[in-house]
Amino acid sequence: MTMLENAMTPENLVYLAGAFYVAGLAITNQIVLRLFILAGTGVYLVYYSTIADNPLWEAIYVSMLIGLANIGGLTSLIARRSRLAIPRAHADIYDDFPSLPPGDFRALMKLAKRYSVVQDKQVTVEGERGEKLYFVLKGSTLVRKGTKAFALPPNLFLGEVAFLTGVPSSASAWLETGSEVLEWRFDDLHRKCARNPRFKLALEAAISVDLADKVARSMGRHSVDVDQIPQPMVDALSSVDRI
Repeated sequence: MTMLENAMTPENLVYLAGAFYVAGLAITNQIVLRLFILAGTGVYLVYYSTIADNPLWEAIYVSMLIGLANIGGLTSLIARRSRLAIPRAHADIYDDFPSLPPGDFRALMKLAKRYSVVQDKQVTVEGERGEKLYFVLKGSTLVRKGTKAFALPPNLFLGEVAFLTGVPSSASAWLETGSEVLEWRFDDLHRKCARNPRFKLALEAAISVDLADKVARSMGRHSVDVDQIPQPMVDALSSVDRI
């Protein structure tokens, strides 16, 4: 009997399979975890095939089902993280969403309407409940919150407070002509989040990072008192179209 045959006794196979399972469950990386569990399942299949004179078919069938389910989940995880999942139509803006895995980015873009603003538009109204979430890809955004006004650069969400909490918008926001934006309806996003908790967590994480940066800007040196803005500009803002 060779050294390999000595090592591959039924008892050692059980220990080896158990070691794979324990190692997998001790790792937080989902892909590595599933690979270890898959390896353990494979060893158990060998064990059930050799432990008795006849293979333990019931245990083999159940292990095969577990292995197939694991392979399905593993495939889904890899696809979600692969850049191949990024839709070509929006590949140019993927880097604007660094916290979203490619799969979640693809799901988010399926619900989005992407367009350019042809005339100055007001997209949120302070104190009113919104129905849409926006992400500004290009162009400046003028924001008024209470007695303060400030301009924000692109690559930011608008309407995110109303979306996350369901409360009225915390500020009024205007997009300038030529701005490029993504637009989602709250209802569509809420339905997607309800069906896919992982997508919900990824989207909320992306919005939270954006919100923290926006709060810092609104309270800093970038803001001015509304009284300091020339009246013609205030009048112009109050007369722009609302989306």
